[in-house]
Amino acid sequence: MTSIGGAEMVDWNLAVATAIRLVRPGPDVTREEARAVVAELRRHAKASEEHVRDFTRMIPDGHEPEDTPVLVVDRPGWVRANVAGFRELLKPLLDKMQERRAGTAGGAVLGAVGGKVTGVELGMLLSFLASRVLGQYETFAPPTRELPGAPRSGGRLLLVAPNIVHVERELDVDPHDFRLWVSLHEETHRTQFTAVPWLRDHLEGEIQAFLAETDVDPMTVLERLREAAQTLAGGRPEGEEDEGRSLVEIVQSPEQREILGRLTAVMSLLEGHADFVMDGVGPQVVPSVGEIREKFQQRRARGASRLDLALRKLLGLDAKLRQYRDGERFVRAVVEEAGMDGFNRVWTSPNTLPTKAEIAKPGDWIARVHRRAEP
Repeated sequence: MTSIGGAEMVDWNLAVATAIRLVRPGPDVTREEARAVVAELRRHAKASEEHVRDFTRMIPDGHEPEDTPVLVVDRPGWVRANVAGFRELLKPLLDKMQERRAGTAGGAVLGAVGGKVTGVELGMLLSFLASRVLGQYETFAPPTRELPGAPRSGGRLLLVAPNIVHVERELDVDPHDFRLWVSLHEETHRTQFTAVPWLRDHLEGEIQAFLAETDVDPMTVLERLREAAQTLAGGRPEGEEDEGRSLVEIVQSPEQREILGRLTAVMSLLEGHADFVMDGVGPQVVPSVGEIREKFQQRRARGASRLDLALRKLLGLDAKLRQYRDGERFVRAVVEEAGMDGFNRVWTSPNTLPTKAEIAKPGDWIARVHRRAEP
């Protein structure tokens, strides 16, 4: 990233170092146990590929999508992969902010100090998340020797081994069944992006449009943060209703809220579809899927602690939990009404993706897309 006076807007190396220093240690396992977990997760990822393809019918016969690597990582590995993705995704916004800061008195000094502060803050956030994420399809970081990815899309499937072991022990479920169950969910995400080549570029375009609307004027940002703090503290600016929004949602322009609505709909679709597939395939290949699902849903709902609940609210992670629930209901309703092939019309183009309103009313999506598709 271009820097002013050698200072970046975000000290990425400090973010990685901070996260790795603060992240909780993983569960106690022997070296032999760790190797066995890694090997089993790789086998489950390979087996899940066939199960998901057969169930979703997203990949036509005779068509082989771009292959993407499966990386079984520890918590520091997850941090490094996500920092690489953030660095790529946020580059246009940070370059824009860098240019504005360069024209201000003392901009280089502010950049050096601000970059380190932001690096520490990002590291603290990633240290919190790094012990909770079970898996992820990471698609934005460019492929490197340390972080291999698909040749064209750059995507890779991450399975976070210590977190999977921690949760299976916490839930007291069959570890082999749980590892396959998680693999089915994450493999669905890989199939979504490899079977739908335009999906990655569409998501990146929406995110870049969201970032382009960010007001980089410091006083405006400070004012919005002040309003956010008042809302989170139980107060609110005069004339505004307290809608219980997260900090992420509050610091937005009207244009950003429109984009966020579209992004929320897409993420609800992707997460709900993964849950639907996981439950659809599960009974055939995961003997204890009923017990796993029930215990995992209870864990999702309650959070691990009061601190978790507070941070989930602040970071907007509660919205992600709603995405799983609302998206799964949408997918299930459409498949019941139109069949799997009828549902798969959702992947035709960005125009056939559901809106946020249609996620809540699947019949409206069916009427719009299937009526349009009729001769």
